[in-house]
Amino acid sequence: MWIMNDTYLGGSHLQDVQLIAPIFADGELFAVMATTGHWMDMGGNVPGGWGPKATDIHQEGIVIPPVKLYEEGRLNKALVAMFKANVRLPAEIAGDLAAMSNVFSVGNRGIEALVKKYGRGVLSECLNEMIAYSERQMRSYIADLPDGTYSFEDWIDNDGIVDKPIPVRLAITVSGETMHFDFTGTGPKATGPQNMSRNTTLSSCYVAIKHIFPDVPVNGGTFRPISFDVPAGSLLAAEYPSPCGGYLDPMGRVIDVVFGAMAKALPAKAPAAFFGTIGVVAISGRHPKSGGYFVGVFPYPGGYGATKASDGLVNGTPPQSMANFMSLEMSEHRFPIRFDYFKLRDDSGGAGWHRGGCGTAYGFTAWSECEVSALGDRVDHAPFGIVGGKAGAPNHVEFQTGGKSWIPALRSKQDNVLFKPGDAIRAASPGGGGYGDPLTRDLAAVERDLNRGYISRTQAEQDYGVVVAGVTGLGAGHSLYQLDAAASATRRQQLGAQASAA
Repeated sequence: MWIMNDTYLGGSHLQDVQLIAPIFADGELFAVMATTGHWMDMGGNVPGGWGPKATDIHQEGIVIPPVKLYEEGRLNKALVAMFKANVRLPAEIAGDLAAMSNVFSVGNRGIEALVKKYGRGVLSECLNEMIAYSERQMRSYIADLPDGTYSFEDWIDNDGIVDKPIPVRLAITVSGETMHFDFTGTGPKATGPQNMSRNTTLSSCYVAIKHIFPDVPVNGGTFRPISFDVPAGSLLAAEYPSPCGGYLDPMGRVIDVVFGAMAKALPAKAPAAFFGTIGVVAISGRHPKSGGYFVGVFPYPGGYGATKASDGLVNGTPPQSMANFMSLEMSEHRFPIRFDYFKLRDDSGGAGWHRGGCGTAYGFTAWSECEVSALGDRVDHAPFGIVGGKAGAPNHVEFQTGGKSWIPALRSKQDNVLFKPGDAIRAASPGGGGYGDPLTRDLAAVERDLNRGYISRTQAEQDYGVVVAGVTGLGAGHSLYQLDAAASATRRQQLGAQASAA
């Protein structure tokens, strides 16, 4: 069994550790299994690894080249000891490693049972046919698209060091039953950690395409009809020693530019931009009661972009896959903090015929000393809407220390803030972009959104052009809104005329 976390070879960032193991059938190599697990700490200069000021991969933690963790069934204990000596959570990391290793036993048993039941030859034929089937299906979908080149661009706010926006540009060329993705014009490698390897860039495109063609089974054949041009030296083709700890933000931007370009080719299938930042807040220190060192990581949930088919998902994990927000009760048990609130963020979903999903807002207060860092994006460049839909609300991060509220100089990126008892952080994730003209949204849907708290009366009146007929108080600060259909139709017509004239 092999272990590695080499960012440039395996993708993502150092905290994502990959294990690879062969499977033998009838004494011969049959397949290779792999799994990835996120380690809560990998050393480096910021606990948890989410360092917005990193300028070198070695500042982000230990780099593991492909090396054998097990050989002939024997664990390399010296290697494990080295890992434990270089991370802040040695017991937890050892547990993660054991759990990750054990999944191969389950996988091996499953493959062995299939080989025993059907035979190596039949099983190989079935697997190859699955791959060929996915390729045929994907080629048929691409062939249905109009030939042409579809371009889109979006921006990363800054790289954590230099306060300058970085473009991510994509041109998708459809020709027959193939697509070519060209990222020429994308910004150069970032000084800070907002870089990612070429492999991760390709994976980001695969994630986006899978959202647009969800019924194609995922395997190697799915993406054979797609070719790539990722310019060397760009932030999407990171090379040693570029830092990549913030890769999830450029990954989100790549997914969104694929959505944006495909919306021009296939508006009936492509979604608007999702919330587009992981917005990680990391907390660390020694617990005042147990004396043990702790690291806590809180990744954003947020709103998905709307589509022609539906409103965007509210409070969703990132589409590139990510853990859920940690349990509030468990967090308060493990760390010296108290959550003040955790809620949907009203007015954050982009207005549209279908509304973007709402983001999430939360805040916690420290009751003992700890260090807090934040690494996110999408403050200056909010998630875009498509086909006339409006953008979602941008990211927001605010610290409250020493009796004062302040926003980081780079808006969503700040490392190692020392919290004293009573200091707090307030964070609010973006909503997804809207789809279609908000003035055409069904009035019943607007009324429902009002009464669920997804949108405010102000947004309903300004963005959706509705007229409230009455408000019924329900107590505890809640109201039940009723819309005037006739007056709303008149007002929408007026607003539409004004927009056309402008």
